[in-house]
Amino acid sequence: MARIRIPSTIVILFVAVQTGFLLFMYARYSSFMPQSEEKPSQVHILIISSWRSGSSFVGQLFSQHPSVFYLMEPAWHVWVTMYQNSAKVLHMAVRDLVRSVFLCDMSVFDAYMPWKRNLSDLFQWAVSRALCSAPACDSFQRTDITSEMACKTLCGRYPFSKVEEACKTYSHVVIKEVRFFDLKVLYPLLTDPSLNLKIIHLVRDPRAVVKSREQSVKALARDNGIVLSTNGTKVEDSKYKVMQEICRSHVQIYETATLKPPNFLKDRYLMIRFEDLVRDPLSEISEMYKFADLSLTPVLESWIYNITHGQGPGKKKEAFKITSRDAVSVSQAWRNVLSFQKIKKIQEVCKGAINMLGYQLVDSEKEQRDLSLDLVLPRRQNQFSWSSFNPKR
Repeated sequence: MARIRIPSTIVILFVAVQTGFLLFMYARYSSFMPQSEEKPSQVHILIISSWRSGSSFVGQLFSQHPSVFYLMEPAWHVWVTMYQNSAKVLHMAVRDLVRSVFLCDMSVFDAYMPWKRNLSDLFQWAVSRALCSAPACDSFQRTDITSEMACKTLCGRYPFSKVEEACKTYSHVVIKEVRFFDLKVLYPLLTDPSLNLKIIHLVRDPRAVVKSREQSVKALARDNGIVLSTNGTKVEDSKYKVMQEICRSHVQIYETATLKPPNFLKDRYLMIRFEDLVRDPLSEISEMYKFADLSLTPVLESWIYNITHGQGPGKKKEAFKITSRDAVSVSQAWRNVLSFQKIKKIQEVCKGAINMLGYQLVDSEKEQRDLSLDLVLPRRQNQFSWSSFNPKR
């Protein structure tokens, strides 16, 4: 059988042409494919919680950090504008607004604030240190601890365009929201390559939440109506129907994040209990900062100590303000204030959340009033389960 001999130069040339063709096709194909999954330059932190759960305090722990651009509940504008809808219907609009804020695109507010506006038109703008310091306002430095009152006095007339300008200069964008009731609604944000999103889920003993909500009945009436889908009618939550929905949402969020969660949630969800935070502030805050890729500064450490070691339990007129209080006493105040009949009702509608989140039920008024009986079960560190999950019922 005759053999055909191909010169080695032809073989080399053929291989070279084939390799070049493959490289050309790969380059062309790659141009249509997503680029390498490099994380965006900014870190995005979403604090999700419910009303009267200590979320304003947690928000301030981030807001006062010199590396953080923080906004408190920007979705308030969505709910105020579209108040005749239900919370479930508004989820998408809220999510889209949050995404735009994370990307420092403040044109999203045009739909809710169509007039020419200043900083002071943004909901709770003055609790954001970033909007009270350069480049948003020239009155304070980034390293200053700012107060809401001083900021309102000095910075309110600056143009709204300063919000976007300031946002783009920070390494971290943090948003606190109480208007998400389902973690799966956030999946598009968690899988969005333009975001580097992490979620902090703040919970609090539902019995303490009810006690705090009773200080703010009128302020919460419209939000209650949206939660209960009353077509714009305000609601006083005397039967704890809103609390039932809130508790259900905490259980849903926690279970979604911890029971066979999707891969994209790995290392991007952290649950914090308000009671743990006020008992050991620096430890819990250090954990949150580590999760968020932030460092605790000496100035912040001193401020945190002062804000959690005040003398009083907090006054009714301070319900939506961050003032120096005895934080541990605040967290336990419900045990002396609420009647046992109310406690039984709350435990009935929120039993699942109380058990799952690591709180102890009480069977009598004696147990309720006995402050030596710890109703906050110990947490197993660095895990999503509780070491003493032993509910009485």
